[in-house]
Amino acid sequence: MKGQNKLFIAIIVALILGVGIGGVIHTQYPESAEPFSKNIKLLGTVFIRLVQMIIAPLVFTTLVVGIAKMSDIKMIGRVGTKAMLWFISASLVSLFIGLMLVNWLEPGHVTKLPIQDAAAAEDLLKSSKGFSLEDFVKHMIPKSLFEAFATNEVLQIVVFSIMFGVALANLGEEYSKPVVKLFDIIAHAILKMVGYIMWFAPFGVLGSIAAVVAMNGFKIFEVYAVYLRDFFFALAVLWLVLLLVGYLILGNRLFELLRRIKAPLLIAFSTTSSEAVFPKLVEELEKFGCNNRVVSFILPLGYSFNLDGSMMYMTFASIFIAQIYGIEMSLGQQITMLLVLMLTSKGIAGVPRASLVIIVATCSMFGIPPEGIALILPIDHFCDMGRSMTNVLGNALATSAVSKWEGQLENTPQEV
Repeated sequence: MKGQNKLFIAIIVALILGVGIGGVIHTQYPESAEPFSKNIKLLGTVFIRLVQMIIAPLVFTTLVVGIAKMSDIKMIGRVGTKAMLWFISASLVSLFIGLMLVNWLEPGHVTKLPIQDAAAAEDLLKSSKGFSLEDFVKHMIPKSLFEAFATNEVLQIVVFSIMFGVALANLGEEYSKPVVKLFDIIAHAILKMVGYIMWFAPFGVLGSIAAVVAMNGFKIFEVYAVYLRDFFFALAVLWLVLLLVGYLILGNRLFELLRRIKAPLLIAFSTTSSEAVFPKLVEELEKFGCNNRVVSFILPLGYSFNLDGSMMYMTFASIFIAQIYGIEMSLGQQITMLLVLMLTSKGIAGVPRASLVIIVATCSMFGIPPEGIALILPIDHFCDMGRSMTNVLGNALATSAVSKWEGQLENTPQEV
């Protein structure tokens, strides 16, 4: 937590420095704004490339391990099926709410940023008009795993990972255990790298913000206020939907559940990590009356497959970046993006800012400038607080609902 606070402070300091430097260039040396912007933006480019560097191995290892460990579904049967139905439904609803509200509220239309590279804009227009079902299939089915890794084709990596994970799960523990353990170690090492890379984020913020302010002046800050307002409104709508569904299933016991998980919710909000509250959440759900076997199966699975707050944020942020660069996306393209995010997000664990990795990959896939992610990075900490807390709520509701459906929810809470 101390590290996260230091990083947050470093990003805020970098933001202030970037604003100051960019403001001085914009007002005092306008003739130098363009070359200055081009050079200092390289800091942001380095950060983005560092993030892109780990996308393929991170998605591959985490997804293979998650799928391979799902062999437990055979033992639990109906519980696993109901859990997956909940996860898929909740993910689609979360993504759809983000998509619907970002199109309605249009936070990115407060101001437009020019796409610097004319050739890139031309390619973008071509790919936008030509994106079809055939292109989607080609993006989805890998011709070669190594080519998919080399070109960061995330969806192709997801397809291979799912097939490989299922094959491992059906090999039997004797053969699959050492492979799964190896990939689990690699996945944890890569997640460690994510932590290291995030320490370069302040430089990326400094370069990106200084470049934007130098070229566009202070009107860029209208974007931050509108973005936060609209995102938290969208989050409130998602909470309303989740709580309504929870009430339909649990009745008045929903309020008891909320009392039980208030501490995990607050911890997730302050640390921006839903994983930080995992042990406490297990304890409180068992005290609430959920069967410990159901909790021990659904909750870990939910931390990979049921991140409602992160799911909603991914559609919201991706379309916002497109809006701020003045890129119009058709309804078909947006629905395709929703389905792509539905698949790609399943390979990401509930660690702080992990959803940014998927947003960068998705933006690249749909021709949206991935450097746009640096524009929202300074306020991402505040967004992360809200989405981490929402992830905890979603997983608590999923576990309680499946326990109730299975007749495994005790009416008298346990005090163990």
